[in-house]
Amino acid sequence: MSKDIRACETDTGSQGFLQVNVTSIVNNYPISGASVRICNTADPARTLEQSNTDSSGQTPQIPLAAPPLEYSLSPGQKQPYSTYNLEVTAPGFKPLRISGTEILPTATAIQPAAMEPLNSQQQEENPVVIPEHTLYGNYPPKIAEPEVKPVNESGEIVLSRVVVPQTIVVHDGVPSDASAKNYYVSYRDYIKNVASSEIYATWPNASITANVLAIMSFTLNRVYTEWYRNQGYDFTITSSTAFDHKWIYGRTIYESISLTVDEIFDSYLSRPDVKQPVLTQYCDGRKVLCPGWMTMLKMRMKQSLKIRIIKAAGRTLTQIPPAALPPFKSDLILFIKFLPYGPIRSRLQDQIVPPVL
Repeated sequence: MSKDIRACETDTGSQGFLQVNVTSIVNNYPISGASVRICNTADPARTLEQSNTDSSGQTPQIPLAAPPLEYSLSPGQKQPYSTYNLEVTAPGFKPLRISGTEILPTATAIQPAAMEPLNSQQQEENPVVIPEHTLYGNYPPKIAEPEVKPVNESGEIVLSRVVVPQTIVVHDGVPSDASAKNYYVSYRDYIKNVASSEIYATWPNASITANVLAIMSFTLNRVYTEWYRNQGYDFTITSSTAFDHKWIYGRTIYESISLTVDEIFDSYLSRPDVKQPVLTQYCDGRKVLCPGWMTMLKMRMKQSLKIRIIKAAGRTLTQIPPAALPPFKSDLILFIKFLPYGPIRSRLQDQIVPPVL
């Protein structure tokens, strides 16, 4: 982040909040009394804040400067988040460095910090380097696939029902890269990581819900069809935006996104009379154009918070079928009507179905 951006943040007075969760990488046990030093990526020698973790391994919520809110609410060239470096130390553990923690204005960022014991033989990533957000950086566009996969071919491994898995095996690279590492990640943590990598936590709650549903549907399609295992691979999904969604080891997640995932983690999108979740592909609609796909372009939000006409897949849809709405989430009608961001608005006929737990 440039010094010019930093000056802009200070002038506007915008700020976000950071909470660091420090745990042992061996058993995920919280580490109390850990020291967390925070500095700006542009000036790593100067300490901005320093805090210690409590008995739960958490720091207090620390206010930090961030760019103006409007940068993350409309497409533009300015970086909508500020970045910080962290240094975490604790007795009995190896020091941990994290580079690129992202702070959005008004949002609470949660930075995981998994520390290795001094006698650990594990070779974990240290420092943890968080690359640019997918809406700001340059990443490969998604390679198009059918949104419903054929599952009647001889010899295929296909689950008999849609199940929310406990764990996702993430291949940190393209499928053919045998040198890329596989990570075992809990399903909810995977969705939170991907959503934090692909949308901004400053968006309205309805928009966050819509995008999280798209990410979960895509992921559960990969699980249900055993897509990569049927090709001879030993993982569930990749971290490549060309094939799947962006997942980043150790990245910052956001409280608003985390709460949404916890609320609707057992839901997905499906078409009538089709058992499998829809492979909900989308692009940003700005840097990458994808006619007929879902897009994340901003729609103009009127003061009444109602948009009657929604363009999707080359046609205009003006009705929301009542059957497509889940009984447990009444405000989904609202977000489909005036969703300012995100992919879900282009698939109004999709049903939201609770899978088997």
